Amino acid sequence: MLRWVIPLLILANGAAAAANLGVFGPTPASGPRDSAPLARQIHPERLSVRPIVASESVDVPVVGGPVSDPAVQSTPLAQ
Repeated sequence: MLRWVIPLLILANGAAAAANLGVFGPTPASGPRDSAPLARQIHPERLSVRPIVASESVDVPVVGGPVSDPAVQSTPLAQ
């Protein structure tokens, strides 16, 4: 019943390999490359790390502080 699927997949695989090798002509991605992404790259030598001061922090959790009870309401299950 599905014997025709295997030859079809083999043909599709061959066509994809041929297209990848450039048999049908150059791919659109093989054209001139855009240099704008290279200009927008982040240079690690230009980055600086500084500590966060309290006035700049918004929702910084306090590590080791008391944990508040969650706002969850629960009732026992009826059996």
